Amino acid sequence: MPQNSRYPVPDHSVRHTDELIMQHIDRGSRVIDLGCGDGRLMQRLNHELGCDVLGIEVEHQNIVSVIRRGLPAIEADLNEGLKDIPDGSFDFAVLSQTLQQVRNPRKLLMEMLRVAKRGLVVVPNFGHWRVRLEVLRRGRTPVTEALPWEWYETPNVHFMSMRDFRDLMERLGLRVVKESPIIRGRAVDRLLASNLRADSAFYLLERDPKKETPELGNSGVSAARA
Repeated sequence: MPQNSRYPVPDHSVRHTDELIMQHIDRGSRVIDLGCGDGRLMQRLNHELGCDVLGIEVEHQNIVSVIRRGLPAIEADLNEGLKDIPDGSFDFAVLSQTLQQVRNPRKLLMEMLRVAKRGLVVVPNFGHWRVRLEVLRRGRTPVTEALPWEWYETPNVHFMSMRDFRDLMERLGLRVVKESPIIRGRAVDRLLASNLRADSAFYLLERDPKKETPELGNSGVSAARA
């Protein structure tokens, strides 16, 4: 975390997010963690749920950490897609606090649900009231507990609200099985003004056969929409 951030990152939120993800993964599943970091979640999935796990990570030091945990990982850039992963190889794909950092989120979402039956996504909510207040009152790029970086050092390259994310799922023909606003690190049932109150949001996604699109076919993402 940058030393000059105006807000600290709440460490407890990481643990709660991991537990939320694990609640939606069946025991013994095949799981791919996209942007797996040091393998913290992978280790819990493997040890506590008996899952067969694979991590994808761009940072070499994180790959070393995953291997030290005795788990498999591939050093690869998610911006390049998942072309080396066969269709339907996994039961679940995890994409936690990573989607907003890739160049083409739409392409990665389609790839995620090409290689896995279901996707578990956690994203920050830029529609939060504090984000809006920072812009209105200060006229500055927002810095909050959930978004603790100054504009010139943030890893985030895309900014979305819960409403934006749902609109994208509709356009891509993906079904939101479950949506959970996350407030101060804890998931809650969908509530009034979720888009205004949630720091981030959890989504369980799957392909919707009624809205199948060419991007979800075996050939991967089409050039027309990539």
